[in-house]
Amino acid sequence: MTSAFQPFQPPRRVLLGPGPSEVPPLVLQALARPTIGHLDPEFLRLMDETRAMLRQAFGTTNALTVPMSGTGSAGMETAIVNLVEPGDKVLIGIHGVFGVRMAEVARRAGAEVREVKAAWGTPLDADLLRKEALDFGPKLIGVVHAETSTGVLLDLAPVRAICDEVGALLLADMVTSLGGLEVRVDAIPVDVAYSGTQKCLSCPPGLAPVTLSPRAEAVLVARKRPVQSWYLDLSLIREYWGESRVYHHTAPINQLYGLHEALRLVLDEGLVAREARHRKVAAMLAAGLEAMGFELLVAPEHRLPPLTTVKVPDGVDEAKVRKTMLDHYGVEIGGGLGPLKGKVWRIGLMGHAANASNVAIVVGALSASLRALGGGPVCDLIKAHTAMAPFTT
Repeated sequence: MTSAFQPFQPPRRVLLGPGPSEVPPLVLQALARPTIGHLDPEFLRLMDETRAMLRQAFGTTNALTVPMSGTGSAGMETAIVNLVEPGDKVLIGIHGVFGVRMAEVARRAGAEVREVKAAWGTPLDADLLRKEALDFGPKLIGVVHAETSTGVLLDLAPVRAICDEVGALLLADMVTSLGGLEVRVDAIPVDVAYSGTQKCLSCPPGLAPVTLSPRAEAVLVARKRPVQSWYLDLSLIREYWGESRVYHHTAPINQLYGLHEALRLVLDEGLVAREARHRKVAAMLAAGLEAMGFELLVAPEHRLPPLTTVKVPDGVDEAKVRKTMLDHYGVEIGGGLGPLKGKVWRIGLMGHAANASNVAIVVGALSASLRALGGGPVCDLIKAHTAMAPFTT
């Protein structure tokens, strides 16, 4: 009997939104290699190499550095549920959606949570964070290093100083910075950091790299009660990733093939060179957008190179523009989240996609889509443009 369903053939897209990012051919090839057992000696060797490369990418020697099975949100939850017990005091700095999410996860873990907020599109005020930390005395201070919802890159050094002053652990969301910037976990230092594979690592979503410092690992060991999530319990998972290889769950084998190859490509390029590339193309994008008359949300000194937020002009239906770009040019960009919904576009030049060709593609597709949807004030914004022919599929 023949199935009524046909094999799925995804359309051609240029992924220039907040994630997932474009996946290079070598990573796609790695994902398609034959599946072997999760305790096969060759797979265990791949696991060891993956951990070694992850440490280099994070800039750390932390023993407890592993890719969790799950997306970046699983990394956030892993970091919090392993270090936070009911009644613990947790201070969260919020300058976008993912700080809000971090606070919610901490509350669900039973923490007493306080928040310090900044206007979206600006970084946290270190003086306000310090004042709250001195009054509250938190066990952990959590911040978003690379806030994907706003395009703000946060300087972690002042936050580290505050943590040292009050004796708190430092938690950093590095979902959009790992693989695009030289994050230097040990140099700061950060006690616990997490990321995702689908941003600057240019690997499909499904794994969440996590790293814990020896100090954070000691907090895990000293817990008074078991971690609330069995699946995300690092005290169990490290036994599978460590020498004893104790079964916990069946690892996503082919996903780990992909991550191994993605990390190999990152390290072959070099972290310093990779950051320089991301900064160069982000500057090219900003120059192109500003030449067209657009205003960027974030001040230059606080911009996150892999993710640029562009203010939507008055009178423009931003969702229609994104739909036109996708339907006619095969280009995906993102819209705003939370208070920025309908007010900004988010353009990602991440990992493999951070190149000059994609700058030209996204600027051209945005220009052409705006012209197609309206005149008057919209067209007045566009001082220079090139006609683009739609992609064929």
